Amino acid sequence: MNASAAAAPSNGIPRVSGKRVLVYSLGIEGRDLATWMLRKGASVTMSDTRSEAQLAAAGAAPPPGVEEVVTGRPLLDADGFDLVAVSQSVLRHSPALVRARSLGIPVTSQMRLFLQLCPGHVVGITGSSGKSTTTALVGAMAARAGIDHLVGGNIGEPLLQRLDRVTPGTTVILEISHTQLQYTERSPAVAAITNVTPNHLDQFNWDEYVGLKRNILTHQDRDGIAILNADDQTSRALATSARGHLRWASLAGEVAGDGTWVEDGRVLIRSGRRVHEVMPAASIRLRGRHNLANVVMACAVADAAGLPHEAMAAAAAAFRGVPHRLEIVGLAGGATWVNDSIATAPERTIAGLNSFAEPVVLLLGGREKNLPLDGLQQLARERCRAAVCFGEAGPLFHEAMVAAGVRAELVSTLPDAIERAATLALPGDVVLLSPAATSFDAYPGFEARGQAFRDLVAALPGFAAEVAP
Repeated sequence: MNASAAAAPSNGIPRVSGKRVLVYSLGIEGRDLATWMLRKGASVTMSDTRSEAQLAAAGAAPPPGVEEVVTGRPLLDADGFDLVAVSQSVLRHSPALVRARSLGIPVTSQMRLFLQLCPGHVVGITGSSGKSTTTALVGAMAARAGIDHLVGGNIGEPLLQRLDRVTPGTTVILEISHTQLQYTERSPAVAAITNVTPNHLDQFNWDEYVGLKRNILTHQDRDGIAILNADDQTSRALATSARGHLRWASLAGEVAGDGTWVEDGRVLIRSGRRVHEVMPAASIRLRGRHNLANVVMACAVADAAGLPHEAMAAAAAAFRGVPHRLEIVGLAGGATWVNDSIATAPERTIAGLNSFAEPVVLLLGGREKNLPLDGLQQLARERCRAAVCFGEAGPLFHEAMVAAGVRAELVSTLPDAIERAATLALPGDVVLLSPAATSFDAYPGFEARGQAFRDLVAALPGFAAEVAP
């Protein structure tokens, strides 16, 4: 038996003690993987295409004990290694992974390992939009219920470093992205899909993208619970992939079978033959119809996880959202400045625009993902006083806004965009950073872009932070 075969036992969990492990990426997941491998007795080499300066800016230093770090060039060839451990940022069809598989070298990932090793009751949430808010809200509901729980995955702290605190009684609530689902072969006991809409078409074609979302359901058994969005056509079609119990979430009215919906201004849950009112929809503090959908989905997930309705209602009434998602930064020049940096696709920007009745000065830009803009154009024409377009995709967005009849300005950077927006906004307006593109032309992630927005807005003349009600 060769060394690679020895690293991949039949149960799928790699034996790493004494093995040579190559970790792709020095990001959060890569560092988590490297730390776990080192603790298990592996010899670890790390490889990242980013330069040392880019890694330093992202705060991405290798953990102590790594044998070698190779940066600023294509991912290191896997020949001679026993195992490749990969961050979700490295796509499964990348040349480095094609090469590793051709050599017969096993490939694992943070999420794959965690699902294999986790002894707790796992709740997984994916979707094109809304998954961060839904995951955080289910976590808040678990906290209100006072149960042992952990929130993580695509949000929160590194997963593998927290495995030791998970027991069979722990409820583990995971946000799982499509790129994390590239490598998994186990499904959560409770698996929810908020929606599936065109996104990340710069990485995968549509069928591949839908297939990755489906993967959260694929490996469930008959005891598993799948929760789908009855209002979303693609999600409804995934019902045929559900192997266990199927539940629904909807804003459009009563669902067939078990699930959660809104009726007469109330959030209702059916489980078996009984229907329960969870809360009045008016008690929800989050703005926008899309956030109402997130709350309904969160209630469906929490009910499937066995959380009490009182905890759901209390958490939803207190929840103010996740950072960088329609986050009110403050007031300047009489306008309200809102950080929606997490909106990395046009659909998310549309949801952001629909959350405000006030005239909007919209900040668009970053690195685009080859997604259709027609819906955004139509809504911007109706809702926007002006649009300021910046970054790598600035010219594309500028052209689209001009074609839609929106007053549009083209600048180079986010600081330029904020400076220009301050001259365009009138008292009572909303200045909305909802970029409809990723941050990777200028920032290592949407969080860094959102923090830059916060800092720049706070430096505007007359800035005042809004006091939470």
